Amino acid sequence: MPPEFTLTKHHQHQFSLPEDISYLNCAYMAPLLKSVEEAGIIGLQKKRLPTQYGHYEFFEEIDHIRKLFARLINISDYQRVAIIPSVSYGMAIVAKNLRISKGENIVVVGEQFPSNVYPWRKKVSEADAELRTIAVPSGLENRGLRWNQYLLEAIDNQTCMVAIPHTHWSDGTLFNLHEIRQRTHEVNALLVVDGTQSVGALSFNAAEIQPDALICAGYKWLMGPYGITLGFFNDYFDEGEPLEEGWIARYKSEDFTNLVNYQDHYQPKALRYDMGQRSNFITIPMMGRALEEVLDWRPDYVQSHCQEITNSSVARLRELGCWVENETQRGRHLFGIRLPSGASMETLQKGLKNAKISVSVRGDSIRVSPHVYNQEQDIDRLVDSIQQVL
Repeated sequence: MPPEFTLTKHHQHQFSLPEDISYLNCAYMAPLLKSVEEAGIIGLQKKRLPTQYGHYEFFEEIDHIRKLFARLINISDYQRVAIIPSVSYGMAIVAKNLRISKGENIVVVGEQFPSNVYPWRKKVSEADAELRTIAVPSGLENRGLRWNQYLLEAIDNQTCMVAIPHTHWSDGTLFNLHEIRQRTHEVNALLVVDGTQSVGALSFNAAEIQPDALICAGYKWLMGPYGITLGFFNDYFDEGEPLEEGWIARYKSEDFTNLVNYQDHYQPKALRYDMGQRSNFITIPMMGRALEEVLDWRPDYVQSHCQEITNSSVARLRELGCWVENETQRGRHLFGIRLPSGASMETLQKGLKNAKISVSVRGDSIRVSPHVYNQEQDIDRLVDSIQQVL
């Protein structure tokens, strides 16, 4: 049986996590905040009598979500935010509107999440172009630094787009978006960012980085429900073609009495890319409440909290012969542990399950992703389990 363990500090009271579980797996899925759960229950109860739904639920509440996300990523124009169902949907919007010619290339990094790979494989195949994958560097010394350098060197005058994450989903490796943006400007290429494993827990200043598109699933570090993703699209996409021909994305859809006067024009900017049935009366209130909580915490606080509770444990891991990326080359909220040669990952996974410690294994890395509901004791328990195996 695992040792008796109680969470008592920080923001644990805002969640319904069992006291005997160390949940270090926000990169897999965020646990629901009590306030977000309550918003969903209220939304569900409202469906008992649909006469309660009106203009606010279809439009103003959606704009509230856009404005909250715009604040989070530091943009002034909330109409550049689209409400979509998934990262793959957002990347499909980019792919549909990307202008690419024969012989050009799209640059990605190795082993990134498939939603930011499959659309480009298809696109380059159709255009007789190249998908240029920057593989994970061999060897662990200065791994993140070298990976960034290789990425910059791969961008050339034939590059039409760089499509990368902010932090790598398997081990939290940070990609230097400021330097990559500068390089893409030099060759007139787009920068498309999957912010799913960073935005909400790590500061992202879109006004400084100037991505052409930023796509963020809502159910991880944005603390929202499954099935909502938020996408930022800059002016490159202002006159683009959406994936759907929904009524609500058309010009003047706010006037319900005029919907049969069909419009050829779309809503402005990113609003044209909204998914059908975007006004989900249960999940939209949940997403709004989650974003309010994230903005209240602030990403800088999440980073400092995660650093505080992991510093000593990371030092212990290195003493045990484990490898963890240098702090300057990864997020504090997401990092990978690589065991020394000969250690049994299978044995460790069984031990972690018995000790009620939730992490993910991605490739050869144990992915650890704490949040504000964790404390130092959680990380200590993880290291104790690893030490037993070693």
